Amino acid sequence: MRVGIVTPVVAQPPGQAAWERGAGVEEIGLIAETADRLGYHHLTCSEHVAVPVEAVEVRGGVYWDPLATFGYVAARTTRIRLATQVLVLGYHHPLAVAKRYGTLDRISGGRLTLGVGVGSLEEEFALLGAPFAGRGERADDALAALRAALSQRAPEYHGPHYDFAGLVVEPHAVQEHVPIWVGGRTGRSLRRALSADGWVPFGLPLGTLTEMLAGVDLPAGFDVVLGPPRSLDPIGDPDGAGAALRGLREAGATVAGVRLASSSPTHYCDQLAALRALADPFGLIFGDPS
Repeated sequence: MRVGIVTPVVAQPPGQAAWERGAGVEEIGLIAETADRLGYHHLTCSEHVAVPVEAVEVRGGVYWDPLATFGYVAARTTRIRLATQVLVLGYHHPLAVAKRYGTLDRISGGRLTLGVGVGSLEEEFALLGAPFAGRGERADDALAALRAALSQRAPEYHGPHYDFAGLVVEPHAVQEHVPIWVGGRTGRSLRRALSADGWVPFGLPLGTLTEMLAGVDLPAGFDVVLGPPRSLDPIGDPDGAGAALRGLREAGATVAGVRLASSSPTHYCDQLAALRALADPFGLIFGDPS
């Protein structure tokens, strides 16, 4: 099981560490460089354009733009993957994603993992002029259009909502096959993910996830990206951190996306090193530390 991190600072839902509220690009860069050097699999950045005031207590109000953030992180790292977790499909035309994130794939040397989702914040859809009703069906079409377009100079796709041909998208992704992960917490999201490369569920107990995964035939190479319900503390509680990761693996995870308890950016980096040291006894897979 490979291990990536849910990047601190760039999204701040309730319960985040106090130091994150005043942090900026230098702290993000330090953590990204440390995770890159230690061989972590990926960093994340999620997408919200504007969160209604009444929803901030549940969702948080701080969400860094993933494209701008990952452009900065790409310049400070060399091998860690850059995973959107997630882009809301209904907010973008597939060719806009192919151009913007294809350019990111180019400048990062082929390190994009495109995490996508259907979205659930109706006010944000309305703000952007995107239809909320029928968004699942449109997302299915957008997902197919993205697969046809991401790595193509002259993409062609003909679907019920998106239809294009005779256009050049340059630059485009340098990976021949950009991994696409689908987020969600329903059986439908899992079925949608089976047409892509991975599933990133959230907010579900491990027992429920195990049952859902047992009911489907997963394709070869398909990623199941799970996270523990609480932040890990590999310095203060290495056994607890290891047990949490073992639980993810037993539930079917091929990739763990973890949050780490921390009191400062330096402490966070120390936690990254401590978790890296747990690799052998708990069957974790990291790249060679540089």
